This record gives sequence, C-alpha cells and structure tokens, in this order.
Amino acid sequence: MKKLKEIIDYDLDIDIYGVTDDSRSVSDGYLFVATKGYNVDHFDFIEDAIKRGCSFVICDRDISYDIPYLKIDNVNDVFRKCCLKFNNLNLEEFKFIGVTGTDGKTTTTTILKNILDEFAYIGTNGLIINNDIKVTDNTTPCVSELYSYLKDIDNQKYSEVVMEVSSEALLHERVNDLKFDIVGITNITGDHLNVHGSFENYLNCKLKLLSLVKDNGYIVVNGDDDSLQNIKCQNVSTFGFLECNDYVIRDVNYGNDFTDIYLSNNLENFHIKSPYLGKYNVYNVVMAFIIGLKYGVSSDVLIKRIEKLKPIRGRCEFLDFGQNYKIVLDYAHTINGIKNILNTFNDSKRLITITGAAGGRDREKRNIIGNMVMDKSDIAIFTMDDPRFEDVNLIIDEMVGKRKDYVRFQDREEAIFYALSIAEEDDIVLILGKGRDNYMAIGDKKIKYNDYDVVEKYFLNNN
Repeated sequence: MKKLKEIIDYDLDIDIYGVTDDSRSVSDGYLFVATKGYNVDHFDFIEDAIKRGCSFVICDRDISYDIPYLKIDNVNDVFRKCCLKFNNLNLEEFKFIGVTGTDGKTTTTTILKNILDEFAYIGTNGLIINNDIKVTDNTTPCVSELYSYLKDIDNQKYSEVVMEVSSEALLHERVNDLKFDIVGITNITGDHLNVHGSFENYLNCKLKLLSLVKDNGYIVVNGDDDSLQNIKCQNVSTFGFLECNDYVIRDVNYGNDFTDIYLSNNLENFHIKSPYLGKYNVYNVVMAFIIGLKYGVSSDVLIKRIEKLKPIRGRCEFLDFGQNYKIVLDYAHTINGIKNILNTFNDSKRLITITGAAGGRDREKRNIIGNMVMDKSDIAIFTMDDPRFEDVNLIIDEMVGKRKDYVRFQDREEAIFYALSIAEEDDIVLILGKGRDNYMAIGDKKIKYNDYDVVEKYFLNNN
C-alpha cells in the first residue's frame, strides 16, 4: 500500500492498494491508468474500473464520473512511473540481460538462467527466482505485472535478471525504462505480422531493444541471419557458421543425445558439448555461451555448466512414460521454428506430427506450415491450437488447402490420443505448438489445458 501522493504529484490523502491499466484487475483502492494501446484504448474501461472499486483515475481526457482523476497527456509514460513508484523500485540497482528474436528466446534465456549465478528469469516459462516458479500469461509481462515481478525479485535479494523481450512488449513500450547490460537477438523471421502490419515494422520493433542497451553494454546477434547483418552499434559481437562472424561455428557433430560444437574467435578455440539436439539449438547454446563470456564468466566454467544442462520444459522435450517410441513436446509455431524441429527428426523411422495454428494470428503462414508438416511427416495430424474466435476446422482448411494426405481432429486431446495409439517402436511423435502452455485460448477465455497432462492421461488410461 502507498499513499497517492507518494505515487503522483496530487494533493489527495488516500491509500492506493494497486496500480493497473487493466480494469479486470482492479480491486478496492486501486489506481486505474487509462493507457492507450495500438488496438485498445483503456479510457473505454474507466466505468468498469470504477465499478470494481478503483479510487483514482489517470487519463488523457476529461471524464464525467464522480471520482477524483488527473488529466495528463503522456499517460503511458506516467503509467510506468506509477508502477515504479508503487513498487518502490530503483532500476539502476538491477542488471538486465534481454533476448529477443522470432525463435529461440525461451531456450536461450533458460540456458542463461542456468549457467549464470544468481539470476532470476522472466519469460514464457514464468517468473523463476531460485527454483520457485510463478506462471505468467505473456512472454514479457504487462507493465504492472513486470514491475510487480521485479519487486518480488528485489525482495528475495536478487538483482540480476535474464528476460525474454517480445516484439509486442517493445511495441507497447513495456521495457522502455529498463537499461540492459547485454542484449541478444536470435533471428528475425516473419511472425506476428497481424500485429505489426509488415515484416519491416516487425524488424524495426525488434531492433528497438538495441536502443535500451547501456553505453558500456554489449550486443550479441546471429550473424547468419540476413536481417541482422547490417547492425551499426558499438560493442556488437556476431556469431554463426559464416566466416565473416566474430565467433565462427567451425564444426558440429550430432550424437543421439548430445551435440559437439567447435567454436572459435580470433584468439581462442572452444569445444562445447551440449545436451540439446538440432542445428537451431546450436545457435541457442552458442548465443548463451557468448553472452556468458561478455558477462565475465570464464569459458571453462560456462562449458562445464552447459554440459550439465537439463532438458527445457516444452522445448524439444522428450517425454518418457516407458513407451518404445519417442514423444517430443515442442512450442514451435512459427515457420522457421517448425521447419527447424522437423529437420531435426527427418531421419527417424516414422515421424508422426501433431500441430495446428492459432486463431486471430498470421493467416498467411498457415498453408506454408501445413505443407511443410505434410511434406516432412509420415503422418500429419492437424488439430486446434488456441483458436480464439475462429472455427478450428476453417483454420485447418487453410493449413491443408486441397491436399488429402493428413488426419484431422478438432479436439486436441483426441488428436494426441490417436497419434499415441498408432505409434510403433522407434517412431517419433512430435507434438507442436503448445509446449508446456497451461491453457487453450477459446473465444475470450483461457481454458485449462496442457499437452503434457494429455500424454500422461493417455498412459494412465492404457497401462
């Protein structure tokens, strides 16, 4: 709780018990800030916030409701400052590592969380402090949640944070007040174009993160990515297979359960043994390794810690229920992400792939993904994946076009049960799109759902 005058310059002696711009989160005694987004104007929800018990409103227009309010122009900037003051945070006391990109953010940041000492994590897998996990709704939380999480981190005497930074977070200026010690960009391929409008807008939005790096900070980018080869900033290090990079991946040997990576720069050679499979994970591991070096950890320590890494939940995660075939859970939902994981298992005896496409998202990628899955899988199964307000069957129609070489299940649990029922020895069942998400977005609701729970249920029912 804080006094209003401790949060804003307004002479009114009332207690404030929370700050938000989401009327659905309002409780008695809250400060409601009517921010303006690209698609939503929270001014329209002031009445709802008042009904839910807010005590004060900040907005950019006059209102006629019987409640004290402050009219101000730069309402979005003021919102961030209010959250900062309510949580009593000094951001200069934190050290931030931020990773953005179309694919690989979660894997790279999770690796960093596990190879760097005393780091907290904010991202798709939640808020992680030590080994405590709090589930979050967004890759990069909304402003009020983000500052609340930073307060939780501060309360537990942590000051170093590695976080995923999404394009929507950059678009909506959620991290504008943070200054990053190191940022990494994994790759930039087309995604979320329904939000950004064009690839150029999407790329420029991702690159906004570079402007949030401290003057003495570092930037690490995938130099093999065409979109990232012309970055003109100080302290940029590139990596990849191309010889023009600062860190060159000289060779990679793929084993059944490990990957040997041979990396070099102008001064040193590094041999990294990674427990993660696939070329895309080579990029993720190498980026994390270089960021670790920039942060001041020795290469020997980083190499030892990488070798001991555990599987990442929902990222090329092998599920073992005693079956004689492999089950792989993966969050891949972009064109590039799905292509990468399909290529990782293209030498399997038989590949059974389950996937779908999210409603209200990039429709133009649906048929590309559908054809890719049908071309590279022995059995392609299409089903729901966060349909929101769209019809699941119409989404699948757009994915498969006029092709007939697939199986369709509207219900995702039925799709997974079918795949597991037909799997034979040494097959791979690849379940894509949801990873360890704990909900299914249907209409405007998030229904409790988890792919892992469905697989576990299948084996409980069939053993």
